[in-house]
Formats: sequence, C-alpha cells, structure tokens
Amino acid sequence: MGLKEAYHEQLDAQLREWSAKLDQLKAKADGTEAAAKVEYYKQIESIKTKADVAQAKLKELNESSGEAWESLKGGVERAWTDFKTSIEEAAGKFK
Repeated sequence: MGLKEAYHEQLDAQLREWSAKLDQLKAKADGTEAAAKVEYYKQIESIKTKADVAQAKLKELNESSGEAWESLKGGVERAWTDFKTSIEEAAGKFK
C-alpha cells in the first residue's frame, strides 16, 4: 500500500466516524423542543454540506494519479478541518 492509499484510508475512516457523530446529533435534535429543533437542523444541514464537500474532495483525491494527489492534499485537509470544526462546535451546543 502506498502513501496515497494509506492517506485515503485514514480520511475515509475519519469521515465514517464523523458521519456517525452527525447521525447522533440528528437524533439529539429530534428530541428537542420545536424552536430549538429548527436551529439544530440548520446547523446539521450546514454540517452536511461540509461533509459532502469533504467527501467530494476525498473522491477527487482517490481518482487523482501519480503526483497530482499531493497538490490536492491541501484542499482535502482544509475541507476536513472545516467539517471537523463544525461537528465539534455543534456537539458542544447540543450538550
């Protein structure tokens, strides 16, 4: 397994973990009062958009060839950081 494949596997595992956490946040939002539910769902939709961007970047990285993946790595890491930060902030608000 090469560096690109190992990197992809690591990010894919992280994406699955964060997606599970997003599902937990959705479940918590379902159990809140109507007024709070609206706000939580807005946050969840924003996070889902960031998750979609991160997943698209991961796919782009996976489909890249040779050394091109190195140039894509920065964009992937920015998308990952944005998604991670959003999940962590929402998790803090849902407590």
